Amino acid sequence: MAWDFETDPEYQKKLDWVAEFVRTEVEPLDLVYPNPYDRTNPEIRALMKPLQEKVKEQQLWACHLGPELGGPGYGQLKLALLNEMLGTSQWAPLVFGCQAPDSGNAEILAHFGTAEQKAKYLQPLLDGEIGSCYVMTEPQGGSDPTAFQTRAVRDGDEWVINGEKWFNSAAEFATFHIVMAVTDPDAPPHQRLSMFIVPADTPGLEIVKNFTVPGFSEHEGHLRFSNVRIPADALLGAEGLGFIVAQTRLGGGRVHHAMRTVALVRKAFDMMCERAVSRPMGRGVLGGKQMTQEKIAESWIEMEQFRLLVLRTAWRIDKEQDYRKVRHDIAAIKVAMPKVMHDIAQRAMHLHGALGVSSDLPFTDMMTYAQIMAIADGPTEVHKITLAKEVLKTYAPADPVYPTGYRPALREKARDLVATRLEHTIANL
Repeated sequence: MAWDFETDPEYQKKLDWVAEFVRTEVEPLDLVYPNPYDRTNPEIRALMKPLQEKVKEQQLWACHLGPELGGPGYGQLKLALLNEMLGTSQWAPLVFGCQAPDSGNAEILAHFGTAEQKAKYLQPLLDGEIGSCYVMTEPQGGSDPTAFQTRAVRDGDEWVINGEKWFNSAAEFATFHIVMAVTDPDAPPHQRLSMFIVPADTPGLEIVKNFTVPGFSEHEGHLRFSNVRIPADALLGAEGLGFIVAQTRLGGGRVHHAMRTVALVRKAFDMMCERAVSRPMGRGVLGGKQMTQEKIAESWIEMEQFRLLVLRTAWRIDKEQDYRKVRHDIAAIKVAMPKVMHDIAQRAMHLHGALGVSSDLPFTDMMTYAQIMAIADGPTEVHKITLAKEVLKTYAPADPVYPTGYRPALREKARDLVATRLEHTIANL
């Protein structure tokens, strides 16, 4: 039976290199250029390229991809261990070629794109030459695809798209968008939608405004499609399969968010502990107070539980090679993620006093991030329902009045069992 909590020595060496590299060469850039997604900025490109080359030399570029797509094929478990190092920096995922939304969009293109679509969009995306945007949520429907109204209507050799989408991350810097739209409003709810590639410079596509999410992004685009015409071959996958295409990227995306959240949780915890042993309080330090010790103990337990759940989920994805078989695991980490992030960041913030609630420390951003993770890729409530349904599928109904744990009935069975065993034992004396 294989059961191991150790990382193989060769990969651990790479992780050690990543930890030092991110800390000394990548994290400082976050303080000068908070938004690394603007590939038109010559300063950002000049800083990014040498770092990406170093990552490629270490064979750590695009680790979420298999060898057939230019990645090392490490699998989700090793990717989880890597992302534990990258989650502290906005720049790090781009430096390592595994940033959202590009990583998920690359997965869609790899699975559903035609040869022409892959040549035009996938390879430049994998090479880090262009950026992309995933366009799904709508003002009136949130992230519920059964409520979407953006329409794509076939007109000869073209599709014509009309509607509005919002909170589309990095839309302003995207070369192309992957857009979910209704193609058959009369079909069953999960068969009404299709997915399309829409170049960012297509006439009729407008960025109405960019929403700002403090501490996270100033580029959450509100997009308007006004008679946007795209060729018929812009369809990704078959017509009506938009929901299935979406799940291909969202399952992986949720796991990758959780992997990177482990890094942020660890950062908050480390800052909390540093504060506890540094801040004078009475005749000792803050860490000498029992309530501080309680905060640290609870935080460590929650952090380690969450990390192990993420790693186990990654291991199961590698084992099953089918996100559908791991739905409940993914839902569980999606539910746990915002609460663990919020609770540990809040405790760390509190122990830092007035300075902790200021923008000079990262805790308010972490608190915002926790709320984003409770909404992005499906709200917590939806994932709780998914988890409960998947768990309940594994149980069979019993007597509605006297459950299987009813002791009087169990006691009778136990007495019969004991009597039989005694009879057999005595007969053999």
